[in-house]
Amino acid sequence: MNAYTNKRLGIGAGSLLLLVCLICIFPMFWMILISLKSKALTYDPSVWFFSPTLENFKTVFENRDAVGYLKNSAIVVVLTTIVSIFIGGMAAYGFARFEFKKKENRAFWVLSLRMLPPMASVIPMFVMASLLNVLDTHLVLIVSYMLFNIPFTIWMMRSFFEEIPTALEEAAFVDGASRFRVFLTIILPLAVPGLIATAIFCIINSWNEFVFALFLTSAHASTLPTTVTLFLSVSGVAWGEMSAVGVVTILPVLVFAMIVQRYMIRGLTFGGVK
Repeated sequence: MNAYTNKRLGIGAGSLLLLVCLICIFPMFWMILISLKSKALTYDPSVWFFSPTLENFKTVFENRDAVGYLKNSAIVVVLTTIVSIFIGGMAAYGFARFEFKKKENRAFWVLSLRMLPPMASVIPMFVMASLLNVLDTHLVLIVSYMLFNIPFTIWMMRSFFEEIPTALEEAAFVDGASRFRVFLTIILPLAVPGLIATAIFCIINSWNEFVFALFLTSAHASTLPTTVTLFLSVSGVAWGEMSAVGVVTILPVLVFAMIVQRYMIRGLTFGGVK
């Protein structure tokens, strides 16, 4: 009786999870479906079977300069991730190895910066960027993205550094190595799985960011997610082209996540097991 009950519970839980997955995937499926429709079929949701066309993707790349936006996104994401990992890694090492007054309170304060809603900080950032004449540049986006990537990096990397035995550092100190040299030559190589996992999350967060990119850029440094606003007009919404841009935006991150999936799991396991 217990085995039968457990089997029924397992089937029920599996069916529920499958339903949730289908509900989560359906918006992406619908977006891909619309992106492959012709303009005549875009506004007819009852049509599920049709001859797919790449007309919307062709329009996006030829008339909307999707390649330029893609390039801006890549530049900002790569530089933001590198700087965030370097600065956040050193700060995380400090929290992991040094004892100072109100250490945990300050660590929580760092994490609270990650909780700050983007809309609460985008206006001050806009004002400061305007005064410094850096609006619509890669620099202002890199600095803005660092606001939420560095706190995340600190909290992720701190647990990874705490897993590394201090005896390794003490042996290096006896041999005359400085603290910074120990950090670069011993700690960072041992924490590579954690660095990779943290970098993956930083890349995904930066790639998908919309609010800062929308308010702080206009033409020269706009990223790919902001292009959805180009298809809104008084005459209506270009759903086909907007869906094509959505597919182009999602595809690089999706492929990237599939490639680095095993590194991400390995890194999270490294930092989470005592």
